[in-house]
Amino acid sequence: MNPPGVLLDTGPLVALLSRNDVNHARAKRLLAECLPPLRSCEAVIAEACFLMRKVNAAGPAEVLALGRRGMYQITMSVDRNWANIEALLKKYSDRPISLADACLIRCAELFEEPRILTFDTDFAVYKWARNRKFDILS
Repeated sequence: MNPPGVLLDTGPLVALLSRNDVNHARAKRLLAECLPPLRSCEAVIAEACFLMRKVNAAGPAEVLALGRRGMYQITMSVDRNWANIEALLKKYSDRPISLADACLIRCAELFEEPRILTFDTDFAVYKWARNRKFDILS
């Protein structure tokens, strides 16, 4: 069992809520192995809401309901981390890095948390605190 604080990316969140997603069972299993609250950021939640809207009209509300129920917390604000996030976006500009990815890397740095629940293989390349690898839960 993973203690609270695991970083949560968009893919597992969407897969959990979308029964037709190919990773639905995987997301359920992985999230069941993590004690809440998980850590996330507004960019991840915005991406998840956008993607869930394509699945069903109530999808965005379902994403927010999980946060309200304590499954995850928003633990980092972009407005307090502009320079760091900008530097990460520049550092990984050769990869398809999103704002959400950069924010999660910054969360790892702020909370010294290497564990991440993601389906994004770029997190095997991304490093936090200059050279520390992520522990990708799978």
